[in-house]
Amino acid sequence: MVADMTPIIRLYRPDDLDGLIAVFLAAIRQTASKDYMPAQIDAWARPDRAIWAERRASRPTWVAEIGGRPAGFTDLEPDGHIDMLYVHPEFQRQGVAAHLLDRVESSARLQGLQSIYSEVSLTARPAFEKAGFAVVAPERVLRNGQWFDRFRVEKRLG
Repeated sequence: MVADMTPIIRLYRPDDLDGLIAVFLAAIRQTASKDYMPAQIDAWARPDRAIWAERRASRPTWVAEIGGRPAGFTDLEPDGHIDMLYVHPEFQRQGVAAHLLDRVESSARLQGLQSIYSEVSLTARPAFEKAGFAVVAPERVLRNGQWFDRFRVEKRLG
C-alpha cells in the first residue's frame, strides 16, 4: 500500500504505453468482470499496441500516477469525446477517476467546448454520474463477436 494516495495527474509520455495497457487489462479483467461475462471480457481485453501508441500520441492523454506507478488514465478528443477512462483495480474508489475527469473538464473548458461526452460501460457509469455526467441513451454494441451494453453520457459545461 502506498502511503500518499493522492494522484499526480500529468500528460502521457510514450514510455507510459505498456503501463497504460496494463492498467486497461487489469481494469477489464478484474473490475469489469463483475458486470460482464467471460467471453465479453476476452473480446474486450485485446489492445493493439500500435493503435494504442498512435491514439495516445494523437490527443491529450493524462496519466494518474500514485507512488510512481500508473493508477489510471484518460484522454480527450477535439470534439469533447472521452475515448478512454480506466483505473487500476488497486486504486479504485480512491478518487482517481474523479481527478482525471476534473482534468478533462478543465482542459475542455479552456478549449471553449460546451460539453464533454463518452460511451461508458456498466462498470464506469457510476463514476461518470458522480462527476456530473447524465445518461443520454443506453447503447448495445458488437465488439469482437460479443454484444456489450453501455451508455452514452454527457456533461454540459456551459
